[in-house]
Formats: sequence, C-alpha cells, structure tokens
Amino acid sequence: MKLGGGLKAIAKRRLGAQALILLGALSLAGCNTADLSTPDVTNATAAGFANIKPGSEEDFMLNVGRRIFFESGSANITDEARISIERQAAFLKKNTGWLVKIQGHADDPGGEAANKALSTKRAQAVYDAFAAQGIDRKRMWVKGYGIERPVTNCDDITCQSQNRRVVVNLREEFDESAPRR
Repeated sequence: MKLGGGLKAIAKRRLGAQALILLGALSLAGCNTADLSTPDVTNATAAGFANIKPGSEEDFMLNVGRRIFFESGSANITDEARISIERQAAFLKKNTGWLVKIQGHADDPGGEAANKALSTKRAQAVYDAFAAQGIDRKRMWVKGYGIERPVTNCDDITCQSQNRRVVVNLREEFDESAPRR
C-alpha cells in the first residue's frame, strides 16, 4: 500500500514539473524574437569614441596607454613596463608634434625626500628608454612628484602599487616644470 502511494506522489511531482515546463514554454512563445536582419553592433564604436583623431592625446590615452608601473622602491624598468614604453615610443615617433612630460610618482613607504628622488629616477628611466628608442631628448622633460599626487589613498599594499608609476603626458608646449631652453 505504501509503495503505491509513493508512486502516486512521484507521478504527481513529475506531472507538476512537466506542467511547469510546458507553462514556461507557452509564456515564452508569446515573446518577440530578434529580427535577424538587425545588424550586429557588438563591434561598433562605443558612443563618444567615434571621433577620436589618430595621433591625438585621446588616441594616446585610450589606445596606447600613458602609465608605466614599477616595483616597490625601484626605478628599474620591468619587462611589462618595457612593452608599454615601446608602444608609447612608436606612437611618439609617428606623432612628432607632441612634446612629452614624463611624471614620476611614488607610494607611501619612505620619507618625503626619498620618494621625491625615487619618483624622479623613475621618470628619468622612462626618459632614457624613450631616448634609446629614438625619441629626441629635446622633446621630453621629467618631473618627480614623490607622493604628492596619489592615484589612491589606502593602507593596503595591493592598492599602493597604483601609485608606483610614471605618467607620460603629451603637451603642445613646454610648461613651468620644463628645463629652461
């Protein structure tokens, strides 16, 4: 007797599941389907980016990148940084009208003077790497900011790495931080 009651319960559950599936299928049948003649826009230019002129500052920032990152306490150029520098140098070779302000930055560890010196060494390392890639030294200048301009303020070591950087900025003219010519 119990066996028959158990089979009835299983049959009811199975029938209930089938009814839910059928009900779901019927509810979807009333939905509109995609018009296959609509073009795929997944590879379309994002709004606001269609008018970026090749060789512009926006082109540099979006397609090349202007940041180069460093290890803690170091001004040595890593393999990853070298790849960024090569891409930036290629852009600068094609677009010779730009002047280049190379800004060094540091994270919190160390004193103010040590961080200022380290950030200047980082900027100088990128300057030298650009010169080695054929960029005219007369187009470039360096400025070390130490910890004056952090990207992030946090105590966690993982976000401090964002502050150990050089930012390559394109300029149309020399600014007050450029050496007198």
